[in-house]
Amino acid sequence: MNSSIPSFSNDCATIYHGECVDILRSRIIPDHSVDLIFADPPYNIGKQFGSFKDEWPSDVAYAEWCYTWLSLCLNKLKPTGSIYVMTSTQAMPYLDIWLRTRCTVLSRIVWHYDSSGMQARKYYGSMYEPILFCVNDPKNYTFNADDIEVEARTGAVRKLIDYRKPVPAPYKTTKIPGNAWYFPRVRYRMPEYENHPSQKPESLLKRIIRASSNPGDVVLDPFAGAFTTSAVAQSLGRRSISIEQNHDYFKIGLRRLNIADEYNGEAITSLDKSYVRKNSNGVHGGAVASTQPELFND
Repeated sequence: MNSSIPSFSNDCATIYHGECVDILRSRIIPDHSVDLIFADPPYNIGKQFGSFKDEWPSDVAYAEWCYTWLSLCLNKLKPTGSIYVMTSTQAMPYLDIWLRTRCTVLSRIVWHYDSSGMQARKYYGSMYEPILFCVNDPKNYTFNADDIEVEARTGAVRKLIDYRKPVPAPYKTTKIPGNAWYFPRVRYRMPEYENHPSQKPESLLKRIIRASSNPGDVVLDPFAGAFTTSAVAQSLGRRSISIEQNHDYFKIGLRRLNIADEYNGEAITSLDKSYVRKNSNGVHGGAVASTQPELFND
């Protein structure tokens, strides 16, 4: 093991503190050892992540950076492995074209959500983020369809009869989700909220991890952020490997995964959400937790 890379572990999670390209190149994570990768990198849209601003000189420069870590990630996947990749709507065409020459893109998923306010005045505001679902071998990969079924309105709500069958019968009440997924974004008052500008909801990761891995499998997140991937993987009995370079976000992982309560002599405390935040207009409010009914709740 490379002792120069700070790492912490518990029985089912290992987290590395450093830049993902450096750590993936170090071979501390063996090639062909990972069952599932969820990659949610910076989007090149100017967001601030601590001292790092999510901004590249050009779309091409950003795409070239993505090709570097994507290539390293693909090397980590088992022959039967899967990778889910997110980025901005503007950048995804670059990644889509690059990936389809190196693996098989099975689904192009739209994660959509509601908004608490106006998105734009002179064009249609963005209300979704794209996700690519790719596999190494389209004839041999994990997909646990029964674990992610959702309500089918035709059978469960409308209770229609399928007369095409030899013996007419009600339509099935559940189905495999299509490629348009609605999950609310993480809001301040939600229990899962962490102090991170682009935190993904646990419900989104539950669907991905349940579908494309099995208990005991290894799930890799090269841009851990708020460590939602590892937290969900841990709750579902998977092993996880996470990489994060931001000091404050790394501490979220140590706490959220119950690995440590201090780092470099600093106590790690939970986020204090006992106060009401102001919005950009100085108005007190704070988001109220919203939930989406799921067919199978934990």
